[in-house]
Amino acid sequence: MSKAHISALLNFDIEKEYWQKGLLVAGIDEVGRGCLAGPVTAAAVVFKIGELPIRGVTDSKKLSPKEREKLYQKISEIALDYSFSFIYNEDIDKINILKATMLAMENAILNLNNKPHQLLIDGNSFFNNSYTFKTIIKGDSISPSIAAASIVAKVKRDQWMIEVADKEFPQYDFKTNKGYGTQKHIEAIKKYGICKYHRISFLKNFISKQNTLFNK
Repeated sequence: MSKAHISALLNFDIEKEYWQKGLLVAGIDEVGRGCLAGPVTAAAVVFKIGELPIRGVTDSKKLSPKEREKLYQKISEIALDYSFSFIYNEDIDKINILKATMLAMENAILNLNNKPHQLLIDGNSFFNNSYTFKTIIKGDSISPSIAAASIVAKVKRDQWMIEVADKEFPQYDFKTNKGYGTQKHIEAIKKYGICKYHRISFLKNFISKQNTLFNK
């Protein structure tokens, strides 16, 4: 782990506001919203009231794959509860990416065994008023609960892209790009067409009836 990551230690100042009232807090975050292929993934993490921060936990985008894997293992051991949810590309195309992201978050919350009293959600929007929640812009750089959720979501989505998508369609190099629109990925789409894991609504300019792999 780099020196920058070792020195970083997010505190639970936001969570403590609720912990002092005996309330369980869940951090919620998502990954894969801007990808051309694969699911959007959300995760929820609940730490025990009064838990000490895990050194190195921060926004998953600031971590290397090895750092994320190590921190994921620590989170899975220490957290009171955690869960994740995939919303796959077919559903993203049906309901749009914003609704799919919200649904992934809601499913991750529902998948928790220890139901939280308060949600801390990365970003500036959440549409389900049946929960008590607080949205926090750049929350994954402020709240350890949200940062942990970002790590869980990223690790689980990357695993799926490598173990499922890339094994079935290695020509797109999903193991490296994880479905994001890299130059190599775009070139592969132009060469091979789209596969069943691509988001049609994101790739209308590349799609033709003669240039797909859906039936192969």
